[in-house]
Amino acid sequence: MSGAVAPTGSSAVVVARGLGVRRGRSDVIAEVDLELRRGEVTAILGPNGAGKSTLLAGLAGLLPLSDGTVERHGRLTSAGQMAALARRSVRANVELALAWWGVPRGQRRRRAEAALAALGVANLSERSAATLSGGEARRVHLARVLAVEPDVLLLDEPFAGLDPTVRSELLYAVSDLLRDPSRATCLVVHDRAEAWALADRVLVLLAGRVVASGPPEEVFERPPTPEAARFLGFSGEIRDGDGLLMVRPGQVALDPDGPLVGTVTRRILVEDGVRLEVELAGGELSVVAMPPAPDVGDRVSLRTFGGVRFKG
Repeated sequence: MSGAVAPTGSSAVVVARGLGVRRGRSDVIAEVDLELRRGEVTAILGPNGAGKSTLLAGLAGLLPLSDGTVERHGRLTSAGQMAALARRSVRANVELALAWWGVPRGQRRRRAEAALAALGVANLSERSAATLSGGEARRVHLARVLAVEPDVLLLDEPFAGLDPTVRSELLYAVSDLLRDPSRATCLVVHDRAEAWALADRVLVLLAGRVVASGPPEEVFERPPTPEAARFLGFSGEIRDGDGLLMVRPGQVALDPDGPLVGTVTRRILVEDGVRLEVELAGGELSVVAMPPAPDVGDRVSLRTFGGVRFKG
């Protein structure tokens, strides 16, 4: 069902309560409460199949809700992963979006050129969209939705499929553009680095449910559940008398005087050294060491610092 929900604050332009989306007999999204506020960038993070794109489509009204309500205020635009540009000039693609939204003809060229300039592709204005590289096409794709000047902007993995260099350049280019005091922005992102760079608030979605929500530093450093912690990179786990300690590899160090002793079970070369998987009596830890590093079967002493602890 759907219906109206009164926003809890004047800055909220999308309010979802108990949002659910079902495909067949399966709940893809369940019991999601969410507010998108002007001036705030919200990132949705989760593994493949968690329901991120489905949640975005439910917020946009592109999929029917099986449960809950969504109220939207103002103009909402959304952009999927594929640029899907028309076989026209770059500027014409942006002007087509403006025409669809009813922007007067006399304003379209100015707004299209301003959006293209903001994304760093003004020099491509007259080029055929069919000749663009993947990164260029993605910038034009984003220029289309920004030119509309929406109250709510929803983006589904805007950096997906780009090589690391192009992805980093685009991430840097849009980091300030996405934050606008007159607009709420919500985007599905691929990894923690994107969320750190862009978001004021992060939602972690696992199996269709929000398991963590808050500022990036809070969610990433103090996840509320072991399931959320595992997804966020806390791969080391030690059970002791105080419960479960979970740490990232960067929160573990080899230390001859360390209180933890275990056996190296796996040795993997990585960009910044050698990653060691170490089995201990109470669990398993990962640690990155500089070469030469211990071999599989060696006994090592470790020390942890930081991490997150769960009772029970």
